[in-house]
Amino acid sequence: MDVRRPVDGQALGLMLLFCLVLGMQNVVLKLAGPDIAPLLLLALRSGIAACLVACYMKWTREPLDLAGRNWRQGLMVGMFFTFEYLFLGEALRYTTASHAVVFMNTAPVFAALILHFRVREERMAAAQWFGILLAFCGIALAFLGQSDASVAAPDMLRGDLLALLAGLSWAMSTVIIRSSRLAQSSARQTLLYQLLVAFVVLSLVAGMTGQWGFNPTLLAFASLGFQAVIVSFGAFMVWFWLIRHYSASRIGVLGFMTPLFGVVLGNLILDEPIEPDFLAGALLVLLGILLVNGHSWLKQLIAGQRTA
Repeated sequence: MDVRRPVDGQALGLMLLFCLVLGMQNVVLKLAGPDIAPLLLLALRSGIAACLVACYMKWTREPLDLAGRNWRQGLMVGMFFTFEYLFLGEALRYTTASHAVVFMNTAPVFAALILHFRVREERMAAAQWFGILLAFCGIALAFLGQSDASVAAPDMLRGDLLALLAGLSWAMSTVIIRSSRLAQSSARQTLLYQLLVAFVVLSLVAGMTGQWGFNPTLLAFASLGFQAVIVSFGAFMVWFWLIRHYSASRIGVLGFMTPLFGVVLGNLILDEPIEPDFLAGALLVLLGILLVNGHSWLKQLIAGQRTA
């Protein structure tokens, strides 16, 4: 019997590290932007990470069955994974890393909403619907509540919308994995599909749009190494280990820390302003995510308190 551990100090520490790394990825993309085009960096990191995942699978004797019966679903989830980072790369040309990380991390809200109508076991309770409402109110406030003085560029709203589309694409990847044969497939196999498709498509788009800018500085190489080895390989390997040994729902609740880290790091490293309306909207989004993802955990917690 496959018994999941309760969330302990080890899980909490690893999730803190995981969320910190994901919160940092947008900041690093933005920071290295003058030296390496974001789309080119995202393409290269996907290719390098795909090689690392393939080597790991070979080392652990896990078969590389890319042409197996799941290849169509693998191609589809790979395309949405590609759209996610295509939209993110474009978003960071117009908006701040802080805005991008909040709007991109609306993915759990979109995924829960779509899965409610596609998978019977994923039907939402009233508290989760309230979380959806809070999240969408937060998005509206963050979008529409910006004052002219807070707008760093005329196209910031365009960048925010692109980041929101990145979150929707991420949600679609989750929906496909949850509602197709990929749910029974190896997580590393699914990640390999995503990385390979992203490498090919993002390389083509970067070439067609002229985003091949690469100035071989220490910052450019450090950013590429961080994105490929730490984010696309290391962080996701940690995530797969966590959901294999701990309850995925309990662990997933802690994902709300990612946008918090992203906003704080954007302010500290890139000196990005945190507008009051955006901050209020972001907090509503985070609360909505917590209610949607953590409903069952909160319900058990309240029941335990009543019993005690």
